[in-house]
Amino acid sequence: MVVLVGLSGVANAQESVSPVSNAPALHPNPSSEGHPQGFSPSIQTMAVTPEGTLYAGSFGMGIFRSVDQGQSWEMWNVGLLDPFLLCLVFRPPDSIYAGTVRGGVFRLKLGDSRWESVQTGLEQTEVRSLMVHRQHLFAGTGTGVFRWDDASQRWSRLGKGLKQILVAGLAMLDDRTLLAATAGKGLFRFDIEGPFEAKWVDFESVFVDPKERLPHRYLRVIAVNSQGNIFLGTQNGGMFRSRNAGQTWEPIGRRLPNDSIRSIVPLSEDILVGTGNGIFRWVQAQRQWIPLNKGLHQKSIQTLLVTPTHEVYAGTSSGAFRSQDGEGNWVDVSHGFGMQTIPQGPYQ
Repeated sequence: MVVLVGLSGVANAQESVSPVSNAPALHPNPSSEGHPQGFSPSIQTMAVTPEGTLYAGSFGMGIFRSVDQGQSWEMWNVGLLDPFLLCLVFRPPDSIYAGTVRGGVFRLKLGDSRWESVQTGLEQTEVRSLMVHRQHLFAGTGTGVFRWDDASQRWSRLGKGLKQILVAGLAMLDDRTLLAATAGKGLFRFDIEGPFEAKWVDFESVFVDPKERLPHRYLRVIAVNSQGNIFLGTQNGGMFRSRNAGQTWEPIGRRLPNDSIRSIVPLSEDILVGTGNGIFRWVQAQRQWIPLNKGLHQKSIQTLLVTPTHEVYAGTSSGAFRSQDGEGNWVDVSHGFGMQTIPQGPYQ
């Protein structure tokens, strides 16, 4: 299972460093007189249940739910103590987990209307990534990776070596190798079937585009496709791919119009990528990027979601869009979100 995530930043043992990307840019919706009257919320993360119910996490207005493919939305915030969402994930058989900026993790049982806090054991409340693999639930936080234990209903630190490192993204390379993409320290791996207290292994990889000759250590998103290829999106350095389990890397995002990679969705040998300037598909057979932006009037992408019935949803810095034809023709599905002013958020 591949889980995708959004923002990145770093906390260092010697100094406190602000997140690299703080509050997302908000874009006003003009009134009929041409004056801004508010903002569609920035949709940072989305998740879908097997029945097709959508959940959209915003930066400042909490969580919205839709049962009709985004045609209408309703706020779903009872019990949610932090409206600044960073990640959502569905965990079989019947739960949605939400990671927030300052409130830790919340859980919603399908059929219920109230979120419950499940942050016992977390050492830091900023949760940047959530990932489900088989029976396991993992959280990437500002102080490393934690694993949820159903029996004790608490989180426990997974492994040693990442305690002062912000983990921006998580993915499984195979059934037992967990990958952690960090903000500032590169890529690490951990054997989840080995000792719980084992040390994370640093890939010691250098992500360099030969034309730039600048190393990129601020990783933002990670994904692994069915062939075992690893894809990494950096904060401002484009995309890299490894076909040999992380031994070597090649840049593949040089022709993208924007180097800020926010979301990666593997599609067999191809990949779908959300950037700071639109959505693009890497067609492996042609070895080229194809823009998929028709009707997408807001191109600052925050997250991408592909449903089991093949609809694609894009969360942007101002609302959300849906594509159903596979050709990148987008319909705005933001109308039920309402408006917000610039949120007085956790980074202010």
